[in-house]
Amino acid sequence: MTHGFDLASPLVCEGIVGDGCGGGRIFFIKDETLYAHDPITKENVTLLTNIKMPKKISKKACDIFIKCEDQDMVFNLSSMKLV
Repeated sequence: MTHGFDLASPLVCEGIVGDGCGGGRIFFIKDETLYAHDPITKENVTLLTNIKMPKKISKKACDIFIKCEDQDMVFNLSSMKLV
């Protein structure tokens, strides 16, 4: 458990410092919404809403990969948009 988040949960992933964007933050989906949690300020920032039936998220560089029951999505942290 890191900063109150279960990193083993499929709907939680951690941004690694130095891998592109969002280093040190924790990304998670709750109630169909993707959030970025800043462990220093303890703030959650809404990144994307209306995520239907999410199954898993992962992150590589500036992209957050969201696997849903019916589709896959990629959210880019640099542009703050789906790609």
